Amino acid sequence: MSLRVAMVSEHASPLATLGGIDAGGQNVHVAALARELGRRGVEVVVHTRRDDPSLPRRVPLAPGVLVDHVVAGPARVVSKDELLPYMDDFADDLARLWRDEPPDLVHAHFWMSGRAALAAASPLRVPVVQTFHALGVVKKRHQGAKDTSPRPRLREEERLVRTVDHIIATCSDEVFELVRLGADRKRVSVVPCGVDTEAFSPDGPIERRSERPRAVVLTRLVERKGVGDVVAALPALPGVELVVAGGGESATIAEDPEGRRLTALAQELGVSDRVDLRGRIERAAVAPLLRSADVVVCAPWYEPFGIVPLEAMACGSPVVVTAVGGLVDTVVDGVTGLHVPPRDPRALARALERLLGDADLRGRLSRAGVERARTRYTWDRVASSTLAGYRKLVAAPVEERERAWR
Repeated sequence: MSLRVAMVSEHASPLATLGGIDAGGQNVHVAALARELGRRGVEVVVHTRRDDPSLPRRVPLAPGVLVDHVVAGPARVVSKDELLPYMDDFADDLARLWRDEPPDLVHAHFWMSGRAALAAASPLRVPVVQTFHALGVVKKRHQGAKDTSPRPRLREEERLVRTVDHIIATCSDEVFELVRLGADRKRVSVVPCGVDTEAFSPDGPIERRSERPRAVVLTRLVERKGVGDVVAALPALPGVELVVAGGGESATIAEDPEGRRLTALAQELGVSDRVDLRGRIERAAVAPLLRSADVVVCAPWYEPFGIVPLEAMACGSPVVVTAVGGLVDTVVDGVTGLHVPPRDPRALARALERLLGDADLRGRLSRAGVERARTRYTWDRVASSTLAGYRKLVAAPVEERERAWR
């Protein structure tokens, strides 16, 4: 009998255009995992908030996979930090859907999804698996007063880690954070994010470029992604061009608050002629851009996982990353890339200078990165590990669920 899985991803639709403030790695993760599960015969419905009145209630995503647009709040784009007031409506809608035909298992992505999923699934005794993608306590630690998360977030996450049937962490660093929040270690497993090694490989189109050394950053344009630190490293790297892809549309990137800040910083440092703020690019253009790079830089202040370094490694592009969160797991320092401390433009400049000046090193990192991406981080492997856990959890008696993922 086919397994029926409900995924809840309240703000991160698998159908969304990537690169905006709230559209990034979680959207990729949910879409890719759902597709791979569908290929294995799992019936998947991804429940996400309706943010456009023209969207049908249900849209096919892939064989065996539907996207369900839940009516909760206004049918327009709303920042994820402003969605909490609509989560009770979201939960009520899920409860109505599941009352007559409950799924075998619910997999919630992000804390607000967990809140809604738990409210709807618990009365039906349907097990709930939680992937946080980011933890509020970590965000608060790094952003302090700039953290825009709703006040109840920390309390809600602590409740979730003690209540859900199982938690999937995406990296080893997250496990320690979860245990500190009160999670039972027996109910936590690590399953990383993945990379599409067919779309992201060394073979394929390469974006045309100048002869200058090229560093590429691909990210959402928010301060904690560390793009400003990369710009600040440029004065020590004469002749190096920096391409930054992500954020709003290219025509309006100067109106984006972070875009304005980065533009002003580049002008202040005298490197504006070497900084190309592209804005959002089409998904099909990502791999050609990554292949064109001499080095791909990912310099966040913190990062729950980080898919871009994997995509770059799969394309054969050497990477320099800050040694935070999931990047410590995916990028092996000196083997598949170079680690630097977060928020340290001088360390970034030294690492980039070393890498750009050593073709042999770039070649070694490139080959090792491709091999690591292909052997450890394919979506096939991620989906297989996830599905094995699902089946154990569904098969286990309620009182034994905490042992099902050992």
